[in-house]
Amino acid sequence: MRQAILNITVAAGLALPASAQAFETVTERETFLAILEGRELRLGLFGISLDVRPDGSIVGRASGWDVVGTWAWQDGYFCREMDWSGTPIPYNCQLVEVRDNAKMRFTVDRGAGDDATFNLR
Repeated sequence: MRQAILNITVAAGLALPASAQAFETVTERETFLAILEGRELRLGLFGISLDVRPDGSIVGRASGWDVVGTWAWQDGYFCREMDWSGTPIPYNCQLVEVRDNAKMRFTVDRGAGDDATFNLR
């Protein structure tokens, strides 16, 4: 059951209503950090709340369990590895996109895989 929740939370492709503004690709670390400054990534459906910090750390919770990890910006991608209460989430580099300064989408495998869209709070 935990593995199923993990798979869904890490790679959920959620359908969202159309917006006046399309997603825009974020290619620079400084832009990424400016968008996230003082905000959390949230995906309410799965109880995910993540704080991606400028020092390269990630802390938060998902489905009631702690999440910790590290991240770096490499070649225009957000690269991270995490641990979800003892369950490793392997290293992966992800395409980052933002819409309306309110939503951030992460697409695994440098944009070639599944995606998850988070609210910025």
